[in-house]
Amino acid sequence: MRNREGTVRAAGAGLAIGYAVFIGWLYIRQPQSVAEVRGGLSASFGTYRVDPQAFEEGLVFFRRDEFPAARAALERADPAQQDPRTQFYIAYSYYRQGWGRLYQDDALFAQGLETLTRAMARAPRGRIVVDDENLGMRSADELKAELEAGLRRDASDFNPLRIFRQRK
Repeated sequence: MRNREGTVRAAGAGLAIGYAVFIGWLYIRQPQSVAEVRGGLSASFGTYRVDPQAFEEGLVFFRRDEFPAARAALERADPAQQDPRTQFYIAYSYYRQGWGRLYQDDALFAQGLETLTRAMARAPRGRIVVDDENLGMRSADELKAELEAGLRRDASDFNPLRIFRQRK
């Protein structure tokens, strides 16, 4: 009888510790949806996968400059926002949609910067490099610099030669 009582106590203590670890993980990660919780837990165990079909659909929309549709497909491919490469494309879509010869859409650039910052936090050593010849910028560092420059206000914003610059 005494041995069974010890087993029950050990199991209860193990469950309490596991629950405390889960609550601590939730506090640190602060997921916004159940999909993010599931994705974060599966990423912790190395079992998280991006939906390849939705990712390819997103790339098709991205290359046709249909950025809201591209983001919808890419978000469907990576609902837990765990894959740095997918999140890079989402951030890039905000950049491309918000880029203008005369002005940048600050709201889209800010969303892109937020998405990219989250992706870099999940990437190994904070570095994302995408091998895609269709992109003008292939690293997260380049994209981050462009997004930050677009949000910054300085004298170059009033340079009339700006209209000749090319979108990356």
